[in-house]
Amino acid sequence: MATRQLVPDQILQLGLGFLGSKTLLTAAELGLFTELAKRSLDAKVLAKRLELHPRSARDFFDALVALGMLKRVGTRYTNTPETALFLDRAKPSYAGGMLEMCNARLYGFWGSLTEALRTGKPQNEMKTGEDFFGTLYADPQRLKGFLKAMTGLSQGTARVIAGKFPWKKYGSFADIGCAQGGVAVEIALAHKHLSGQGMDLPVVRPIFEAYAKSKKLEKRLTFHAGDFFKDAFPKADVFIMGHILHDWNLNEKRMLLRKAYQALPSGGALIVHEALIDDARKENAFGLLMSLNMLIETPGGFDFTGADCMQWMKNAGFKRTKVEKLVGPDSMVIAIK
Repeated sequence: MATRQLVPDQILQLGLGFLGSKTLLTAAELGLFTELAKRSLDAKVLAKRLELHPRSARDFFDALVALGMLKRVGTRYTNTPETALFLDRAKPSYAGGMLEMCNARLYGFWGSLTEALRTGKPQNEMKTGEDFFGTLYADPQRLKGFLKAMTGLSQGTARVIAGKFPWKKYGSFADIGCAQGGVAVEIALAHKHLSGQGMDLPVVRPIFEAYAKSKKLEKRLTFHAGDFFKDAFPKADVFIMGHILHDWNLNEKRMLLRKAYQALPSGGALIVHEALIDDARKENAFGLLMSLNMLIETPGGFDFTGADCMQWMKNAGFKRTKVEKLVGPDSMVIAIK
């Protein structure tokens, strides 16, 4: 019986994965995909448009071809269908805000993962004594970029939630920690009978309202200003918490779930959507890596499994809970009061 020859290819590809990652992040930063959305270009013209030195511009473009992020026909480069749709800043489907934020912030912070694992402490702005969320929300430009990135992260997931959850049974919803309003907008667009609210800190109001207005939803989507730890939740039939619970420690998670339970009417629902770690903790690498990102970014945050979340929900008082797969690494946990 022949024995399988062991080779280090998988190990090396993973270990050097940052090379491809940084190449894509830099392309997004440069606006390369937005430039190619206008027309296909050859290497010399594209390099000039992006103000790149000629030495390695061609290698940069061809690396993106090999990575599946660009196409080349003859000597001219063009976007793939995916990069044309999701990485052109001029399109409403633009999802590159998350990549831009990763390039500007997370890429450098992840260089200190060893220190984070040894100390259990964040490696972002908090290392210099700043409050990450406080600093972020105090800077209008950074805040706008962050909230736009959250829309890019959640847009595809929101569309699946809009299609899979039985919205016909309900008349209203509130997105707790709504950011720009990406989730609320997708649900409202799909279900004309629903009225929705977005709850976030007061400084988010103009960003949320401008986004809702750009989608012609300003009459059905309203903003509820508040700190979801300190202030009452708005009245609604359904609460949504997307990429919110993982920011906080266990006691804070439990408190937010209890608060949702207490504020919901009988028969009301809570939807928690995250890149849930699979219950066996063996398959959803993205969910596990996102939990490491919470180590980098927060004092006590961590990601969790669907089983974890359902148990916390039951402890909060919910009787019926279930997990449903969404798209990519994301799933949602639904609890009914």
